[in-house]
Amino acid sequence: MDKLLAPKDMSTQRDRFCLRALTQVYPPSLVDEIIEQCGCKEERVRLLPARFVLYYVLALAAFSDSSYREVMRQMVDTLRPAVDGIPRWHVPTKGSIVEARDRLGPEPLERLFDVVAQPLGRDGDRNVWYRGRWRVMAMDGLRFDVADTEANAAAFDRPGHSRGAGSAYPQVQVVALAETGSHAYVALALGGCRQGETTLARDLLPHLQPDMLCLADRNFFSYELWRAVGQRGSERLWRVKKNLRLDPVRHLPDGSYLAYVYPSPVARRRQKEGILVRVIEFVVDDPGRGSPLTPYRLITSILDPATAPAKELAVLYCHRWEFETSNDELKTHLRGAGRILRSKLPDRVRQEVYAYFLTHYAIRALMYQAADRAQLDPDRLSFINALRVVRRRIVAQSLFSPG
Repeated sequence: MDKLLAPKDMSTQRDRFCLRALTQVYPPSLVDEIIEQCGCKEERVRLLPARFVLYYVLALAAFSDSSYREVMRQMVDTLRPAVDGIPRWHVPTKGSIVEARDRLGPEPLERLFDVVAQPLGRDGDRNVWYRGRWRVMAMDGLRFDVADTEANAAAFDRPGHSRGAGSAYPQVQVVALAETGSHAYVALALGGCRQGETTLARDLLPHLQPDMLCLADRNFFSYELWRAVGQRGSERLWRVKKNLRLDPVRHLPDGSYLAYVYPSPVARRRQKEGILVRVIEFVVDDPGRGSPLTPYRLITSILDPATAPAKELAVLYCHRWEFETSNDELKTHLRGAGRILRSKLPDRVRQEVYAYFLTHYAIRALMYQAADRAQLDPDRLSFINALRVVRRRIVAQSLFSPG
């Protein structure tokens, strides 16, 4: 068995697992096609061609604690045996690297993510599907601190502060859709930190499918968003705030009950435009949260308790916290805890954010393939160890050929 499958084992035998690292998930032929579609293909030979720069931006995400030139130096040192015809090829200046990033722009990375980032779980995968019928997905938000420049502040704004002043750094708000069983992000929406999560979440609607069961936290509920997700055919299991009025219209054998949600108090009084939901209320005994009993109230679009019993859905909702695990992998281990995004202009910020999500997806895809071959739960694999393998192999010659 490949040693990557041992969560705490750092044997060098794991290198076989990720020989081509990012190119296994993002093959050069696809990258070239997308670059051409985006109009970024070079009209003349450059020291830093677009394909090279795209992979370099992904490498910057994988080596977030290294400088521009240090990451480039690793790539150039690997390239030297392959560029005999270009003996003067050298590490470009930081200014040249930044110009190359600007020529590339964010669009090729956005399109690459849209094309490749799909749910990883297959039919029959135990932790991916609920009752073999619905693929379990989670929708949630996360933020990134970005470089403190006037351009970034104008584009993304600063979050409010309890004392009235803004935060020290501008922030990007991201709302993402992830497959809980594989921890793979499959859709993103980016905006300023003062944009509402429910507003950004509407950009995720095209990625929701009828075979999905979407989980979401209480900050996401609105009548409009609930209805919009339902119009995509996806089932929903969302936590709602305690002040949402839910008058029981029928109590069910499993302890849940049916109620209507309305777009406004006027619509409620007139009993118009109501959407029937099923309500599941329970408490979690978790002394570690500061309160011995934490109340939860969920609503679901699955109205038949025989199809989805209340106790099963209460347990299933806990899978939403797999999204928090994905966030920790991306923000703590890949990006680095407390690290500010390095880009000083908004287009570069968007490019950098997509690079992080592309790199995370590639690692998760490779981990899922390894778990599938060994017939293991992907949760048994170590994201940190997989990241170390990718970092060791990311500068392989076959990945960064400048031709």
